Amino acid sequence: MKRLGKVSHYAKQGLLILRSSWVPALNEPVVDKNLRLVGTVKDVFGPVKMPYVAVKPKVRNPEDYVGELLYVDRSRKKKANHGKKKTKGNKRRPAPKRRG
Repeated sequence: MKRLGKVSHYAKQGLLILRSSWVPALNEPVVDKNLRLVGTVKDVFGPVKMPYVAVKPKVRNPEDYVGELLYVDRSRKKKANHGKKKTKGNKRRPAPKRRG
């Protein structure tokens, strides 16, 4: 668990905006001090040394987190499947038949 930063405000686009001292990866889970899931990192913008981070909240009242410290919990990161389905064997689609 790594400290992300303090929430500065709740934007009208529905995002929690906070200031951080490092650049987190997109879609990383964000938790509070009690390890409750608050949301995910959706955007990083501003200067490289002290970027702003936009967090898409997954809680009922995100306004309550203004002024609170939030953390990134990498142990909650889901393993990416990238839309691939598991299939038995290495079955491939046959090549199309030539015409003419």
